[in-house]
Amino acid sequence: MLPNLRLFLCFLLTFTCLTVKAAECPDWTPARAQEEIITLQLQIDRWDDSYHREGQSLIADELYDQSRARLTEWRECFDAAPSAEPLRTAGGTVAHPIAHTGLEKLHDGRAVEAWLKDRGEVWIQPKVDGVAVTLIYRNGWLHRAISRGDGVNGQDWTASARQIAAIPQKLPQPLDLLLQGELYWRLTEHVQAQAGSLNARATVAGLMARKALSPEQATGIGLFVWDWPQGPKNLPDRVTTLDKLGFPSTTPYSQPIKAFADAKRWRDHWYRAPLPFASDGVVLRQSQRPPAERWQAKAPYWSVAWKYPFAQALAEVRKVHFKIGRTGRITPVLDLVPVMLDDRQIKRVSASSLQRWEALDIRPGDQVAISLAGLTIPRLDGVVLRSTERPELNVPLAADFHSLSCWQPTPGCESQFLARLSWLSGKQGLALPHVGPGTWEKLLKAERLDSLLDWMTLDGQELANIDGFGERSSARLLDSFNSARQRPFARWLKALGLPPTGQARLADSWQALAQRNTEQWQAEAGIGPGRAAQLSAFFRDPQVLALSETLRVAGIDGF
Repeated sequence: MLPNLRLFLCFLLTFTCLTVKAAECPDWTPARAQEEIITLQLQIDRWDDSYHREGQSLIADELYDQSRARLTEWRECFDAAPSAEPLRTAGGTVAHPIAHTGLEKLHDGRAVEAWLKDRGEVWIQPKVDGVAVTLIYRNGWLHRAISRGDGVNGQDWTASARQIAAIPQKLPQPLDLLLQGELYWRLTEHVQAQAGSLNARATVAGLMARKALSPEQATGIGLFVWDWPQGPKNLPDRVTTLDKLGFPSTTPYSQPIKAFADAKRWRDHWYRAPLPFASDGVVLRQSQRPPAERWQAKAPYWSVAWKYPFAQALAEVRKVHFKIGRTGRITPVLDLVPVMLDDRQIKRVSASSLQRWEALDIRPGDQVAISLAGLTIPRLDGVVLRSTERPELNVPLAADFHSLSCWQPTPGCESQFLARLSWLSGKQGLALPHVGPGTWEKLLKAERLDSLLDWMTLDGQELANIDGFGERSSARLLDSFNSARQRPFARWLKALGLPPTGQARLADSWQALAQRNTEQWQAEAGIGPGRAAQLSAFFRDPQVLALSETLRVAGIDGF
């Protein structure tokens, strides 16, 4: 390669990397960055302290993981000091004879493929969602149980462990051995992809933090032994021997893999198959590893975790829009920094109602939790962290919008007016082919619509001169508009927004319907006082009367 070309490509690659890095970092001043980092660190500190000291989980595990990752990103963006050690408040008074190593978490297939490259004798297991424990046996008897703590020191859980039937109290052989594993909350036919983790980890953590367990609580706790640090050299021998010693079998959950496809297959299988425990991913382990005496309380090179897709994602709010529907209902919609949920990219989520948004007080910069309702529809679950800055928003007043407001696109009415047009042309109304919200947006932008029915007077030449409409699309649109004239009277009523009439008998003329008063409407089948008042108000509204006159002049049947 020519030297100048190589230099240019190197510069281009560096510039691209820096640009991407800059795009991922918040656009904050150094003072704002410091404030946001401190705020998130303090929140994580509170979660850590509650979980490790009191056994209470104040946040879903995966939201905690994402929050900690977000903190790391911000620190890297602004060259801040490293995050505080999450387990610094977890340590106890009892030393682990062998350190708990922890796991590096991988979140995508490419990282897993890279880890598997050039590795042999790799096994895969579900990553059981529970609390880690060290079990020590002396001469075949359970001698001590120690919580993971900070990986070096933990709490003495021996009294509680002696009550848990899943933990063998006496082995069939008088052995001295040390095991590391997971205490989990037993579940029946649990499908992780459907039910999530159900706070199972927090349940066990809370129980183990107590001084005593009831028989029912002790029975509800299971054991999954995932390592025997000083046991046989290869994993199959360790699993087989532990089965013979009476420990709950992990054989069905310990599978050899030769390639990435095997790892993906088992991960998908355990994610969707019924299991007796919650799991938040899979663990890939080399069969052989260094002597236990060399283990340290940090992620090792011989095993990693591959997490499942998030059931809840942490998302940053970019903007807050207030969408006003045809009937005047105000729905706040959050524009998000795109996040992935179950292999879907989510860019926005509804806050459901103005009242809920006001209660949550969500502003740009806030970190919110979202999930998928019915595995398809983004759902706002709540606020995880509030931005330190609270920008003012132009919030519409609920009193200004109702079923008879915004018949023209006056300032503040654009959203409801567009919703009226979309309803009019949609399947609930006139069912006009080739006409949707995008059509109306183009006509509004071109200032061709000052009222709900101005489109009826547009001609082909006018349409062809509007940006976004070519000759062919203009002709097709004009045919669609003209077809509206043939729609029956009942469809026109619905298109204009007539309130639901239930089983009421509808006359076939506007004049006859408009003459009914509230009492006459209420006398119809299925019409109550509230609906009768709505119908009466609809037929007496000046804007609606003006539209009916436009349709009468246009020769529409019934008007």
